[in-house]
Amino acid sequence: MSVINYASRVIDFKIVYYGPGLAGKTANLQYIHRCLPHANRGNMTSLAAGDDRTIYFDFLPLSALTLRGFQTRFQLYTVPGQAHYNATRRLVLRGADGLVFVADSQFERLRENVESLRNLETNLREYECTLDEIPYVLQYNKRDLPNLAPVEYLEFVLNHRAKRVPFFEAAAIQGKAVFDTLHTVSRMALASEFGGGRERRDEAS
Repeated sequence: MSVINYASRVIDFKIVYYGPGLAGKTANLQYIHRCLPHANRGNMTSLAAGDDRTIYFDFLPLSALTLRGFQTRFQLYTVPGQAHYNATRRLVLRGADGLVFVADSQFERLRENVESLRNLETNLREYECTLDEIPYVLQYNKRDLPNLAPVEYLEFVLNHRAKRVPFFEAAAIQGKAVFDTLHTVSRMALASEFGGGRERRDEAS
C-alpha cells in the first residue's frame, strides 16, 4: 500500500516489475531512466551479475504529478528472474501498489513465463493478496525478435483471468510501449488509492 507522509505532503507508490529472467524488466527501467528529465528521476540502483541478470533488484525513484496537495512519487523495482532468489522476490513484492508482469514473447520462453506468473501468484498469497486485488498489467516484450508467439496465444496462456487486464506489445530495448505500460499501471494505482479501493497506510514524520 502507498506510504503517505503528511509532514512533507508526499505519497510514495511502489510499482514492481515481475517476470522470468532476461525478459526485459531491467531494460524497462533503464529506458525510463534515460528518457526522463533529471528533475523527475532519482538515481538508478542496479545489482546485477556478470551475465547482466539482476541478482537482487533494480530501483528507480521518480516524481510524478501533484494530487490533492500531495506530491506523488513512484518507486520502480524489478525482481530477480532466477527461481533460487525467490526469497528476494517476495521481499521486493512486499507493499507493492501495482504490478507489471513482463513476459518474453519468444516461443521457447513460454514455459518460463507461465512458471513465473504462478510464482507471482504464490508469493502474493504470502501477503494475503491476489492478482484480482492489485493494479496489474501485462507487457509482452521482445516483439522485435524472431520466433514470436502470437499475441492471441500469449493472451490465452497468461491473461486468462475472469477479468482480463491491460496488455502491451513491447520492445523495451527500443522503448516501444515502455511508457504506455508505466503510465497505465500508475493510473491504476492512483485510482485504487484515491478511489477507496484499498485501505491506505499512513506514515507521518
